Amino acid sequence: MYALWRTDPALVPDEVHLVTTQRGAEHARLNLLSPRIDWMGRLRRDYQLPPIDFHAGHIHVIPGPDGAALEDIRTPEDNVRAADFITDLVRQLTAREQDALHVSIAGGRKSMGYFVGYALSLFGRPQDCLSHVLVSPPFENHRDFYYPTPTECPIHVPQGDKEVAYDCRNAKVDLAWIPFVRLRSAQYEPLLTGTAQFSACVSSVQEALAERELVIDLHRKRIRAGGQIIRVPQTELAFLSWFARRAQVGAPPLPGITAKDSEQRAEPYRDAYVDELRRIDPLLDEEGKTLRATGLRYGMTPDYFNAKNAKLNATLRERLGALAARPYQVLQETEKAGYALALPTNAIHYAALPADPSQACEPGRTQQRKEY
Repeated sequence: MYALWRTDPALVPDEVHLVTTQRGAEHARLNLLSPRIDWMGRLRRDYQLPPIDFHAGHIHVIPGPDGAALEDIRTPEDNVRAADFITDLVRQLTAREQDALHVSIAGGRKSMGYFVGYALSLFGRPQDCLSHVLVSPPFENHRDFYYPTPTECPIHVPQGDKEVAYDCRNAKVDLAWIPFVRLRSAQYEPLLTGTAQFSACVSSVQEALAERELVIDLHRKRIRAGGQIIRVPQTELAFLSWFARRAQVGAPPLPGITAKDSEQRAEPYRDAYVDELRRIDPLLDEEGKTLRATGLRYGMTPDYFNAKNAKLNATLRERLGALAARPYQVLQETEKAGYALALPTNAIHYAALPADPSQACEPGRTQQRKEY
């Protein structure tokens, strides 16, 4: 926080959260918050910082296998718990839309710094930032050094068989900004709104960046997109299949329907769409029954076209995340362009998909308040 204040006083946070183990939590509580030592209070008084919301409740302790506080990170299982705990905390803090989150990777184990930095990459928004601090020797990593004090404050540093006194006033602390890739749009909705496991978030991004392939199973009313099997209501599935067949043969983007050209396009659009509905449900194949059942007797209206497209795209976005969903959505490249799937012709297939989503993956595939 000293480095933030020194860089720009406006960067000083309104509240502070600390992630640590049980051992680190006790050290932080005694040295930062206890009335006798109170290094957090000293910093504020020494540099006239504004009020900062930091108390014992903001010291977040990684839980162990039994739910009790984890004393230290010693095993691979502890490492997984730390990753999941840090990831979910970052998810919760970035869900506060009006806040800006500043993440520091200073202190703690290297793995914890990696996890918190990567978690910010997974969930970070435009207003969030990542940094480290560079501390001059011999103050770096010294347990009694907290910040460059404005008045004399000696610490003792072992050098050979002697201890040498150094004045904390002479320490240099610089803020180092760390650029990071923001992948929030690659996360699908359950990870953004529920408990976020680190491995699941990484898999979500990997799927979003993987090679695109769309498999449509009209019989079971489901698709495989972004490595996931998704059930799609038959009217939206018919809409998707209509555009998928156009993409397979390299047809140009299809103009939308507006009030002035609805008579010209209403029946041809309706007929192509109903053909897909009949492929999904042959029982609708009686003359006129399909049209009455879907409200398309007099052709496809602009409202019907837009509603089905919006529902389809929303379903894909919710299941896959905004970034991963785009290749499978029926979209306009520009406001005046027609509608189309952005997938290449060889990436679209019609085939049976397993009823059990766990069988869907091919071998080798993986399924402005400031805070600190």
